Amino acid sequence: MCNLYSITTNQEAIRALLRVINRYVGNLALMPGVFPDCPAPVVRNASDGCEMVLMRWGMPPPPRTGGPLVTNIRNTTSPH
Repeated sequence: MCNLYSITTNQEAIRALLRVINRYVGNLALMPGVFPDCPAPVVRNASDGCEMVLMRWGMPPPPRTGGPLVTNIRNTTSPH
């Protein structure tokens, strides 16, 4: 993840493209920057179909460190 993400489309376009059934994000504003440890919309599978929810954005730290979220992965051969 390179910290260069943004959301420049509307919620209806995301819903139509990904066939989202449930939306739990309220009024989704444009997000010129999506930053680690901040909420961002995520589409995930649920028991009754795809749903869009706001979740904290970022990669979890490796289990042995327990440190802050990982925001950039450079070693692509790492199992984490």
